[in-house]
Amino acid sequence: MDSIRAPGRPAGTRPAGSRINRWLGHRAAKPIGFTLALLPFVSLVWAAFSDQLGANPAEALIRSLGDWTIRFLVLVLAVTPLRTVTGWVALARLRRMAGLYVFFYACMHLLAYAWFDMEFSVPGIVDDVIKRPFILVGFLSWLLLLALAATSFNRAIRAMGAQRWQLLHRAVYAIAGLAVLHFFWMRSGKNDFSEVAVYATLFAALLGWRLWRRLSKPRTA
Repeated sequence: MDSIRAPGRPAGTRPAGSRINRWLGHRAAKPIGFTLALLPFVSLVWAAFSDQLGANPAEALIRSLGDWTIRFLVLVLAVTPLRTVTGWVALARLRRMAGLYVFFYACMHLLAYAWFDMEFSVPGIVDDVIKRPFILVGFLSWLLLLALAATSFNRAIRAMGAQRWQLLHRAVYAIAGLAVLHFFWMRSGKNDFSEVAVYATLFAALLGWRLWRRLSKPRTA
């Protein structure tokens, strides 16, 4: 008997989703992903040392590191919808690494601010956090990221239990909201909200998709 195959698909071929899952599941996928995620940082460091960051290099570096933090946060929140819609289940292998890169870029953003803006003055940083709301919001989001990064490993999951671990890591939604608010307040001085609107829309769509999925699930008795 001839084997059953999907209409219009040549014999011996596999769905594109299975091929992508094989690529994502390859042992080289993580090193490649790690390298690609590090490239923006390497590029910024090179630009700083070669004096290619414009008239205000400190501001450009701080802003760019913040931009990459929020971009990786979008990427992390996009993993689950992409897995569900495309069937690329192997994307889950890269989600933890992407989440740790959110924390890495957030740390570099904070370090650049503390170094170039505040010259590592702890009293000055504390005073800035208290007096400037957008700095306070950014610092709160970093503290939440610190908690997620510290508990992102299997040993922490076992120690906390899956339910409590999942509850803690839902703080990523609060981090997304704080990141947009931080960005909004930062741009309010220049009255330029175009990028803020883009990220706010992306986060709203990703979180709205999750809410729709949760509400559309059939309720059991």
